[in-house]
Amino acid sequence: MSVDWSWIADHTDDLTTLTLSHLQAALTAVLLGLLISFPLAVVAHRVRPLRGLLLGLSNVLFTIPSIAIFVLLLPVSGLTRTTTVIGLTIYTLVVLLRNTVEGLDSVPAKTKEAAKAMGTRPLRTLLTVELPLALPVIMAGVRIATVMAISLVSVATYIGDGGLGQLFTDGFQRNFPTPVIVGVVLTLLLALVADALLVTLQYVLTPWTRRKRSA
Repeated sequence: MSVDWSWIADHTDDLTTLTLSHLQAALTAVLLGLLISFPLAVVAHRVRPLRGLLLGLSNVLFTIPSIAIFVLLLPVSGLTRTTTVIGLTIYTLVVLLRNTVEGLDSVPAKTKEAAKAMGTRPLRTLLTVELPLALPVIMAGVRIATVMAISLVSVATYIGDGGLGQLFTDGFQRNFPTPVIVGVVLTLLLALVADALLVTLQYVLTPWTRRKRSA
């Protein structure tokens, strides 16, 4: 299976546009997933009877095939980028919600009690004590959700979107392997670069973990 390098050179602008579109869809879904999952995780962490319900619901949504999710959303949002983002956001929720809950659970009770004894209000304790300490576990979920979203964007090709997934369709329809190979390579590179950037971000945001290792 050979690669037509001249085709790549002739379609550089198109490849750039598709790559940026692919990345935009994935990152938007992850950001929305974080905005939705964080308050739900706080509720699940503090109201134990709701924990199983919320985690169970996210697991059920995750079992729905991705193509089916997009098809079910078509009557609501149509053949638009909105459908892609909503579908991807649903898939990120199961990872982000569970990891955020586990991250909050991992905060030592004595630490929260100390903050309470100092007169720190619950919201401030959550934002300045619990969230920073839970960040490594939460970031692990963000990394998984990001890579997953990047890989799933291509499925949206079936509804006329899909970013780099359009290269797969184009290549298969014309029995021309170059677009398929390029699409796979660019998707892998996006996932690797995004994961590396998130690892760096976590490194910057959690300096205390570095001090702990060096101690």
